[in-house]
Amino acid sequence: MEPEWLELKELSPYEETVSAMEARAGQIAAGQAREAIWLLEHPPLYTAGTSARPEDLTDPDRFPVYETRRGGQFTYHGPGQRVVYVMLDVGRRGRDVRRFVWQLEQWVIETLAEFNVRGERRAGRVGVWVVRPDLPPGPSGAPREDKIAAIGVRLRRWVSFHGLSINVEPDLGHFDGIVPCGIRGHGVTSLVDLGLPVTMADVDVALRRSFDRVFGPLPPEAS
Repeated sequence: MEPEWLELKELSPYEETVSAMEARAGQIAAGQAREAIWLLEHPPLYTAGTSARPEDLTDPDRFPVYETRRGGQFTYHGPGQRVVYVMLDVGRRGRDVRRFVWQLEQWVIETLAEFNVRGERRAGRVGVWVVRPDLPPGPSGAPREDKIAAIGVRLRRWVSFHGLSINVEPDLGHFDGIVPCGIRGHGVTSLVDLGLPVTMADVDVALRRSFDRVFGPLPPEAS
């Protein structure tokens, strides 16, 4: 059975949405609900993951700041960014957390490829990155690399929650109030910033199309 996909049309208030997500993850773990993927946007806000450093919140008065139980550091959410909350039964999908994170990254990479954007992993830098040969190189002379997607998850009873975000057309200036994911010396970008007239609906279609290629169906329960 495939996950239940839900698109939330209005901007989703953070605390209420996270509470609902955690409740759904608990129902999945208890065998009372099927896996779920929620597609949404939040109003402008910052979230602090479990590894967030106070010094990386450089403008604490700019937007509301929420502490969250996901892994990672500070990130921004706001209009124009597709947030994907991923509630999957990782226990039935192999009980391999590292592989699951790799799959989330691969899902983003294959989604970006639908728009001829090459997303890449970087050792020591969480998320998905794009090389920017159109911009001046960095101080070392290496090509500039900008982050286009963030990943931060948590597992409870082998069910995932939180997930990932892809920058479609957010206000990139809103990232200036934090050090995104604690990574200095690199920028952020979006599909529209790369010159692509991509809509949120386009991204949603690409996400659904690439999901099965990366994750496959939910294996049957062991008898």
